[in-house]
Amino acid sequence: MSILNAPKRILYIENGIGYGGAIICLRHLVRNLDRSKYTPLVVTGRNGPHYREIAEEAQWRHIPDRHIDIVGAHRKIDPLKWPDKIPGLRFIINQILARTDDIANFLPFFIRLLYTAKKFKADLIHANNEPLCNRAALMVGKVLNIPVVCHVRGNQDGSRLMQWAYSLPDRLISVSHWVARNIQEKLAIPADTIDVIYDGIELEKLDINADGNAFRSRHNIAENDFAVGLIGLLIPWKGQEIFLDAAKILKPKIPHLKMLIVGGTPDECKSYEALLRQRVIGERLEDTVIFTGHIAKMEPVYNGLDVVVSASTSPEPLGTVVIEALAMGRPLIGPHHGGAAEMMQHDKTGLLFTPKDAASLAEQIEKYYNNAQLRNTLGNNARQHALRTFAVSTHAEKIQTVYESLL
Repeated sequence: MSILNAPKRILYIENGIGYGGAIICLRHLVRNLDRSKYTPLVVTGRNGPHYREIAEEAQWRHIPDRHIDIVGAHRKIDPLKWPDKIPGLRFIINQILARTDDIANFLPFFIRLLYTAKKFKADLIHANNEPLCNRAALMVGKVLNIPVVCHVRGNQDGSRLMQWAYSLPDRLISVSHWVARNIQEKLAIPADTIDVIYDGIELEKLDINADGNAFRSRHNIAENDFAVGLIGLLIPWKGQEIFLDAAKILKPKIPHLKMLIVGGTPDECKSYEALLRQRVIGERLEDTVIFTGHIAKMEPVYNGLDVVVSASTSPEPLGTVVIEALAMGRPLIGPHHGGAAEMMQHDKTGLLFTPKDAASLAEQIEKYYNNAQLRNTLGNNARQHALRTFAVSTHAEKIQTVYESLL
């Protein structure tokens, strides 16, 4: 094969907070990449069994991006009141943490990433998360003079630093129209540098007939129990506290209610999981709320639940839970903002509730409980919508079109 016709080398960089929707969607993309045109290498800032599985699908490297937990330090220090009593002390503390992050985390990651990109002879860098947390990827692209694509998956705060970071990538891939509008309005990024491409999943590989009863049995959920599941990493903005508030409201209304919190906990959020568990004990919800931890194979979970919930308190771009639940044809409830509101039509493909409002969430759960026909109808509508919208082949083709335009 001539050099001109050789597959282009794409370096993927994933440095999210934990193993969640972003990395799952990246794995779907890499598995379906046209290998006659592109050779992938996936770099992850985190390690663990699920990350190491990537090596079975593509070249994979682990480059640690967090030697010191600066986020955890902020989480402990920011709520403290005493630093504000001394003028300038809060600023000094923040500067010390920022410079520590630069020296201990950013610089080692950047050096190793630059070495990896040069050795791999990357033709293009695809950062799987937003630009500001991918400064190292952006700098490597500038040093090597190769294009950089950034996948944008969340809400932005409109700061000057954020605006600067978003001006650096050659292209931005937005996972929903809501995210694209957010980038344009808050950061003044030109529309012609943004491509809206919905995340794709391997619909044909979803086991829609997975044994949900096995999942229920594993977690002691009886046949006549009404099981509602909130799926997502245990991090504060995923809405587990709203879910617990709804559980308190619904417990006296729905006999045999089970409220499941499904998902793993990143290391820096262990204290948040402990808080949730303390709430369950303190509010006497032990017989209602179940923590399952991380579950690798999700189809039995979806089929074992009577209702699937997404309850993010901040607008979520387009959660993997929403996509998978729709594709599985499961009754779904989501917040009326962000990607969930864009993907779900109330009373047609799912139910929407007022964000951050436990009473509204409880009302929609009770609506499903009282109407089994509604659950079946909306679930069937959801699957048909997903089949039209989220095919991974369409997703991969659109991503590769972006690559072609840059290469």
